[in-house]
Amino acid sequence: MATFQQSPTNEQFHSLFLGPLQAFVSLGVNTSEKLFNAQLNAQKAYVDLGLEQARQLMQVKDAAELRDYMEGQQRVAKTLAERLKGNADQMTSIQRDFFQKSQKLTEENMQKAQQLASSMRETA
Repeated sequence: MATFQQSPTNEQFHSLFLGPLQAFVSLGVNTSEKLFNAQLNAQKAYVDLGLEQARQLMQVKDAAELRDYMEGQQRVAKTLAERLKGNADQMTSIQRDFFQKSQKLTEENMQKAQQLASSMRETA
């Protein structure tokens, strides 16, 4: 059974193009998944909060209960504001992580390219 031997050209192609491309695609897919899940979780929380408020409003039977409900809306607004801030912070964190990792990948790939160029100059 013959074994496949990669030629130096194939190794260089993988090192310079295919490997970095796969790393960037993987980073993009992972980041997209994190962003999608964060947005999905946020959306669910907002819908649940809205449904809960609608159910509470449907239970109001008199002016006193309506007043209590309306007073409770202050707490709901505070909870919503905190949730929005937390979601914004989470999105910022995911984006910052993506930027840092993509910058690191770019720097690593530039170093590899420079090393390869140097070695090719030496052999020429």
